Amino acid sequence: MHIPENYLSPSTCAVFDVAMVPIWGYAAKKVRETVPREKMPLVGIAAAFCFLSMMFNIPLPGGTTGHAVCGTLIAILFGPWTACLAVSVALIIQAVFFGDGGILAIGANCFNMAFVLPMVGYAVYKLISDRIEGRKGELIGAGVGSYLGLNVAALLAAIEFGIQPMLFTDAAGAALYCPYPLSVSIPAMMLGHLTVAGLAEAGFTVGILAFLRSTAPSFGIETVEQGGKAASAIGLVVALIAACPLGLLATGDAWGEWGLEDLAEMVGYEPAGLATGWEWSSFMPDYSVGALPEVAGYIVSAIIGVALLVIIFRLAAGAMKPEVDFS
Repeated sequence: MHIPENYLSPSTCAVFDVAMVPIWGYAAKKVRETVPREKMPLVGIAAAFCFLSMMFNIPLPGGTTGHAVCGTLIAILFGPWTACLAVSVALIIQAVFFGDGGILAIGANCFNMAFVLPMVGYAVYKLISDRIEGRKGELIGAGVGSYLGLNVAALLAAIEFGIQPMLFTDAAGAALYCPYPLSVSIPAMMLGHLTVAGLAEAGFTVGILAFLRSTAPSFGIETVEQGGKAASAIGLVVALIAACPLGLLATGDAWGEWGLEDLAEMVGYEPAGLATGWEWSSFMPDYSVGALPEVAGYIVSAIIGVALLVIIFRLAAGAMKPEVDFS
């Protein structure tokens, strides 16, 4: 679901970039109002779950790959607006440092995965958990909400891909950007997400949530019991970092994330906008680090990504005004 550079027209990207500015602004306001200063570092750990889950590529029907996002998980723990910011920061780090998703497409990727996904997932979660009491209702709501949230986000990405050849062609009628119409993009994207990726999202969300509720019940905002330590969450992050090279086992590209040569071989020509568009040279492309072996580079990339998220949200906590107790 990470839309690469130049698969969407610059004007399409600009629409989403502009749309996300007030969304980010409102999200920041809600975070300041709802997340206590001392809880902000925990948001960084929750964002690390998101970042790492996206590194676990899984094979999908049709020979493509997909991944979980865990946006609904963060929404359950800290609220949907906090999830919007946390997932956005993770996506921006992926694009800037690792070339996973386009720089120009940051707005579109954040709209799909950081805004719509957690909002839909959290709404469904609340609908179910408010009607089924206890831990059972929470976990069922988390599973169904995360599954639907991911699939709505995938549908939006498919539509954004599919409208490109309708709107942007050259004089000969050839697509300038993504060449696949809606009749191809929607079935291709939704087949893999409805059958496999959505289930992976639900599995990651329910599994991590159940673990945190058992070992660190105070991890989050709305908690009914205290106890447990963040150390268990940190331990889970370390375990996910160690296991993330499993994501390298899935071969092939995600749908809509092919290189130009591979795409040209599939459609028979190079879309001009893709061939001549702007490219960002990321620091660690495809989660590789210099001459390090692929597995080592993947682990180092995971460590760097997690460290950046933790630092960013610790800095955000430091920038927040401490609450004054007048009692």
